[in-house]
Amino acid sequence: MIIKIVIILFILFILWRTFIRFKKSDITSREFLIWLGFWFLVIGATLVPKKTDIIAQWLGVGRGADLLVYLSIIVLFFIAFKIIVKLEKIDHDITNIVRKQAIADKNKTDSLSE
Repeated sequence: MIIKIVIILFILFILWRTFIRFKKSDITSREFLIWLGFWFLVIGATLVPKKTDIIAQWLGVGRGADLLVYLSIIVLFFIAFKIIVKLEKIDHDITNIVRKQAIADKNKTDSLSE
């Protein structure tokens, strides 16, 4: 019972931080709603864990806890993929900016030396 209270308090803290980030426009309304839905599902799974067993058995998994672990791993890999793609795009953009700046600097020094 204590673990449920700790989990719910932690989730409420996360929801509060998510709301603050939304108000500061750090995240979009779509992202805010996705996180809101996700954390409310976690609260639901915390309060009535037997429901996760029903869903897990319907999906062919033995226990609800196992289903949550599998889904968590899938989501984490997806998030890692998205982060890697975004970092590669940022790296590519930075390379292009530096390249253009170097060419502009070179042209500027060439025109000054003439």
